[in-house]
Order: sequence, then structure tokens, then C-alpha cells
Amino acid sequence: MKKLSIVVPCYNEEGNLLLLYQHVTEMLHKDLPDYDYEILFSDNQSKDKSRLLIQDLCKKDPHVKAIFHRINCGPDINAFSSLCQSNGDCSILIDADFQKPVEEIPKMVQQWEQGHLAVCMIKNKSKENPLVYFLRGIYYRIFCKLCTTSKQLSQFTGFGLYDRSLVQIFQQIDDVRPRLKNIVAIYAPDHQKLFYTEQKRRAGKSSFTFWKYLDLAIFSFVNYTQSGLRFFTLFGTFVLFLTSCFSVYYLVQKFLYWNQFVAGNIPILLCVLFFGGLQLLFLGILGEYIMNINTRIIHHPTFIIEKRLNFDQKKNEAS
Repeated sequence: MKKLSIVVPCYNEEGNLLLLYQHVTEMLHKDLPDYDYEILFSDNQSKDKSRLLIQDLCKKDPHVKAIFHRINCGPDINAFSSLCQSNGDCSILIDADFQKPVEEIPKMVQQWEQGHLAVCMIKNKSKENPLVYFLRGIYYRIFCKLCTTSKQLSQFTGFGLYDRSLVQIFQQIDDVRPRLKNIVAIYAPDHQKLFYTEQKRRAGKSSFTFWKYLDLAIFSFVNYTQSGLRFFTLFGTFVLFLTSCFSVYYLVQKFLYWNQFVAGNIPILLCVLFFGGLQLLFLGILGEYIMNINTRIIHHPTFIIEKRLNFDQKKNEAS
């Protein structure tokens, strides 16, 4: 009997966990009765009663497993690390907030049975804030065009199904800040796409703020594109050429009309301010690349596991 791993990263989801567990188990028994399964909750140092609820589920149902992180390692690392610790024939990553429909899981399994190693759920509609959805769409379009590593997936957050062979490849990736959406685009270019409508959060409030989204956007830009450095190289060359032309023009005008041509200090002041701001911008972008290199060189543990429940075999608690 084939085994399905339902991987659920969570953080402060006490209002959703029990209801999600009920929905998932009912769906598995009704629509996928011929499969064995495990439900793996990975708690990212929640501050509410999420851990107590997960512990109770582990005691009542041996199909439920749990990973409790000692520190908050962030949503991307939490999702990726828990996915790598699943042991089903395929693993399905889904959020605990009900924004990703549980009803899509049988469709993913059907595509997997047809031979697809990765089934990526693409969001084509959303019931979230229209402005946020619009801005996110613009970001995806820009990033997909700038990305130089591989063809990226627009409106893909990691929600999907991954074959065991692909999960084993994920386990070999030594990345201090893995982003599943970018990794899937690189290592599973022949993925199958399915589309869904993102729902509103059932309970609780998202911990993601504008600044966290901005941090992820900058991180993806620095890690998966070379367009930034190339743009600054080309732009610097263009500015150098433009400045040279302006200098020659100024010199010629001054020699031809020595007494009549008076430029004053304003052009000099504007040039100093412009190029000063430009240098600060370039140094900031260059600093992002340097900090990324520094983070990879230091290579601190990306996650530390405090406790594992209903696992038969022990795995490393730091990686």
C-alpha cells in the first residue's frame, strides 16, 4: 500500500489545527481509502496552544507525527525541513490556515499516479486583499523575467505534491535559506501545474508583514538572479559615457564662448547629489550580495529540533 505524507507547517494556528486534522482525515478516508498516510505537523515555536493540540493528536492518532522546533526558523525553512523529514511515497505540503483547499489533494495524487514527480498548485484566483494579490502578481512577473537560474513559477507558494525521489534530492541540498518555490523550478522543471482559488484564512491572523515580504523579495532577487549586478554594470557604463559627453560639450562651449557661457555651481551640485545617491544605491545592493555570501560561509544550523513525536527512527536534530 502506497503511503501519503501530508506535511503541515504551522505557527500560532490553534484556531485551525483541529479542524484541519478533521478535514484531512475525512478526505483521506473518503477519497483516498487505498492509501496509507501520515500527517506531519511542524510547529515553528508557536506562542499559543498549537503544541498542546498537536501533542493530543499524536496521542490519539498514530498516523499523526510532530516536529517541534526550538527556535523560530522562518516559514520557508520550516516547510522545507519538515518536507525533507517525511517518509511517504509522496509528500503533500499544505498550510494550516485553510487558504490552500484540502479538496485539491486527490487531484494531485491522481496526477502523481500518472507519472508526474511534482505537482505544483498555481494560484489563479484569490479571496485575499485585491491590492495585495495585484502587487504580488506584479512582483512575480518581474522576478520571472529577471531570474537567470531557471524558469520560475508565478503565483506558486510551495503548495503541491512531491515524489519520494524528489524529496530525497531536496535532502541533499545544503542551503542556509532554502526557498521551495525556487528549488522546485530548478530540480523539477517538468512539473505538472494545477490551478486553485486561494481562500480566506479560517482563523487567526497571518504573521507575515510587509517587511517580511520585502525581505523575501530581496533575498530571491539576490540569490536567483544576476540581473542586478549586470544592470548596475551597464548603467554605470552608460552614466560614464553620458558624463564624458557632457564634459566634452561643457569644455567646448567654454572655449568657444568664454565670456558668455556661465554655467554656475548648480550643475555641479546636481551631479554630486545624483552620483552620491547612485553610489549609495549600488553599495546597498552590493552589500546584500556580500551579506548573503557571509551567511553561507558562516553556515549556522538552519533549524534546531526540540522534540519529535511518533517517529520510529531518530534523525539529526540540527541541520
